[in-house]
This record gives sequence, structure tokens and C-alpha cells, in this order.
Amino acid sequence: MRWTPHATVACIVEREGRFLLVEEMATGKVVINQPAGHLEEGESFVEAARRETLEETGWQVEPEALLGMYTYHAPSNGVTYHRFCFIARAISEQAGATLDQGIIRPLWLTREELEQHRDRLRSKLVTRCIDDYLNGTRYPLDFIQETV
Repeated sequence: MRWTPHATVACIVEREGRFLLVEEMATGKVVINQPAGHLEEGESFVEAARRETLEETGWQVEPEALLGMYTYHAPSNGVTYHRFCFIARAISEQAGATLDQGIIRPLWLTREELEQHRDRLRSKLVTRCIDDYLNGTRYPLDFIQETV
């Protein structure tokens, strides 16, 4: 069997001390995650971050910095994900947006409120990325060189 990497994006969107998250169904359970998903063919990382956040939350966002690149091996399916996590600014909510299949609803939670749902996190990356953001980790978007 040939190993295939899975390139994904995610966004940290903070507004007044609350973070934009999604409640979704994954592997038969209701979990909490950042807005996140796979890149599509021909799409840049930044374009994918904008699209995935809109599709999963109904919020238009603008990525302003790269938070980091993370590798996660999911025990539930054995897949290794390479996540490019962005820091994005909320621009506007799209009224009546149809969210991706499996998404229950968007949530705005503080870091403390998220801790109360620790057993429902899709992965350890949810809190890891928020903690990295709160610790001031930032890289300029031009760190990513794309020729899409």
C-alpha cells in the first residue's frame, strides 16, 4: 500500500476573546474542531483556508499570518495529516449559509470554555493551535511560497 500525505488547512479566528470553532460529526461522534479541511486541486493554502472556513462556519475571513505547520497521526483512521494553520480576521457572517455536510453549527468559545469540552475535541491540535496563538506564534504569509 502506498502512503499518501493529507494536506489540510485550519484557521484560528479570534474575536473579543472568543475563538471560532465548529461542532461536527466525525467517526460517529460529535466533536469540536477549528474550521478546517483538505486542499482542493489547484488551490493555494490561503485560498483553501478562506473557503473551508466559509463552508464550515458561514464566516468570511481573511488570513493574516501563518500560525504553524503541524503533523498529526489520527489514531481513529491511521491517516497522517499535514495541517497549515492560519490566523485569520473575521470579516462578515454570511446570513443563511449552508454549511458542509457533517457540520452541526459554528461556535464562539473562550479558551476556558473550550477546556470544559476537552473530551470532545477532534484532536489535540485544537487546543495546541489556540495555545500557540495565545503565546504569540506568528509567521508572515509570504513564508509560504506557492506557484499555483
